[in-house]
Amino acid sequence: MKNVLIGGIGSVLLGDDAVGPYVAQLLAAYYEFEPGVEVIDLGTPALDLVNRISARDAVILIDCIDTQADPGTVLVYRQEDIMRHSPGVRMDPHSPALVETLLAADFLGVGPAEVLLVGVVAKSFEPGNDLSAPVKAAIPQAIARTLAELDRLGVAYKLRERPLDPGIWWASQRQVPAVHCGLKASGNRESLHTCQNSISSKLSQKI
Repeated sequence: MKNVLIGGIGSVLLGDDAVGPYVAQLLAAYYEFEPGVEVIDLGTPALDLVNRISARDAVILIDCIDTQADPGTVLVYRQEDIMRHSPGVRMDPHSPALVETLLAADFLGVGPAEVLLVGVVAKSFEPGNDLSAPVKAAIPQAIARTLAELDRLGVAYKLRERPLDPGIWWASQRQVPAVHCGLKASGNRESLHTCQNSISSKLSQKI
């Protein structure tokens, strides 16, 4: 059994900054994970994040990022990539706290074995707004990237027979999709391409 954290980072009140919590809530609502996997909305963490990531086999974080790529682009960063962009450059709105957390955990000897950041390039951080159109359209790929990392780690998951309420209270009702990869309950090895197409189809029906 692996000790894995899947965490959504961001403020749900600042437009595209909510994409991390949004994806985390959808994953928790539509999937069951093997024991040892925790899926949580981490909000906007500071150094208290050390306690969350300590001694984990793997940490997967979903967050908006600020790069020159087009809004809605999904980029994946390993721990060495995250460290390379800081402390001088903010790769995403929360990267200083994230880098300091990783440094502190390593210093204390409790750093996670593996770290992955699934980043979605943001368009707008306007208070009170829903996700922008390109970021909303990127949700299927962010979910697929997260599940692909679980596949790589050998972590099992399956669709819930009865999905839970995602609890995305901050978004307009029209914006909350009922989406998943369409995986059979017994398997988790569907290709990233097929998975992404399946989610995209379902998402387009809801938005």
